[in-house]
Amino acid sequence: MPGGSTTAREGGPGNRPSLSADELRAQVALGCNILGIEEQGDLVWGHVSARDPEGRGIWMKAAAFGFDEVGPENVILVSWDGEVLEGDGKRHSEYSIHTELMRARDDVGSVVHTHAPWTVAFASTTAPLRPISHEGTLFSPPDVARFTKTGDLILTPELGRDLAATVGDRNVALMVHHGLVACGPDVVTAVIYAVFLERACRANMRALAAGGPKSWSSDEEALAKRAHVYSPQMAWSYLARRVERRK
Repeated sequence: MPGGSTTAREGGPGNRPSLSADELRAQVALGCNILGIEEQGDLVWGHVSARDPEGRGIWMKAAAFGFDEVGPENVILVSWDGEVLEGDGKRHSEYSIHTELMRARDDVGSVVHTHAPWTVAFASTTAPLRPISHEGTLFSPPDVARFTKTGDLILTPELGRDLAATVGDRNVALMVHHGLVACGPDVVTAVIYAVFLERACRANMRALAAGGPKSWSSDEEALAKRAHVYSPQMAWSYLARRVERRK
């Protein structure tokens, strides 16, 4: 994992492209809307966050709103210790998913947590995630990380640190009996990793329902595809247009 002092980890590296607070709030809101149209919403549960450029904490979707209804005004600034510093609304109880992963990883600027239905179902099978589709190559090999310490809510910094340790230097982890966590240098990347993981789990579940996959990309092919098959920015732009058309 990236090193650095606690202050550096909380504030983030200086070489990450910096957006203003207003731009981050708009981007987090759009990320929530994208996850909504991708059917990763679970009523009002699930959240997207972005690291505050001034190091004060995270800009995070407020509690009690569904992904489809979130606007920039529903994105609040939460301190590293869970205090709401700016914005109207209550924070989610699982804020430690976001703060502890960002504290552990200087390279992470955004975290996503959802109860994505295909991911929850696939994680329960204990089957390895095979790269049977383009999406699968983003997460395997090696096999996708699985967090198994608890299927309950991540309500303490300690559990947040345990989850961060499971993610390690990876981009996602399955939270068995719970959902998924995805991370990236920015909101665009983290949201699209969540989208692609759910699609990869859906493809694997369909194969399992048909008797199990009989073939998949070799490690060499999967790693080669990982480098060029998908552009998070292109996928984000398309999904953002879908959000706009639904307004």
